[in-house]
Amino acid sequence: MSDNRKEIIVKEIQYWKETKLLPEQYCNFLLALYTEGEQINGKKVGKRSIKKKFLLAYTPLLLVPFGIFIYFTELSFFLQTTLYALLLLFGFGASFYFFRKATDFIIPMISTALIALLCSVDLATYFFPNNHVSLYVIITLNCIVWFIIGKKAKLLYFSISSILGLLLLIGSIFI
Repeated sequence: MSDNRKEIIVKEIQYWKETKLLPEQYCNFLLALYTEGEQINGKKVGKRSIKKKFLLAYTPLLLVPFGIFIYFTELSFFLQTTLYALLLLFGFGASFYFFRKATDFIIPMISTALIALLCSVDLATYFFPNNHVSLYVIITLNCIVWFIIGKKAKLLYFSISSILGLLLLIGSIFI
């Protein structure tokens, strides 16, 4: 199809969307179809912008391997705590950013929750080196926080992970 015909069709679909002749979802689908994915929600989106959104959304996934690296290295306590604080700050920032944008904020939240778990376990083992009860309390508190987040934000995976975490913790205590 020629570019001129595509442009006419796209303008017509945008008109339908503005005058609500068709539901917005249908118009968005047709716009994405006729512009070959370069126009989403009536706005031109280049391939570079899509890559930027992808990188921004999945960058927090790098927090977890970096947090695990920090956990298993022999860094000084101050340096470990500082790096954990930076990771948590970045994770919370990314979570709030994606939550406000009303886009997919699952990955930053999960990454931040896992980093918080690693950090709290590391702090518990540092301050109470031979006390397993403090470790169990810290893990229980993390699971309770996950459950509260799951209920408040209506995130089923947080609620399920908190219940599974508590069950695994109880199982590890009695086995």
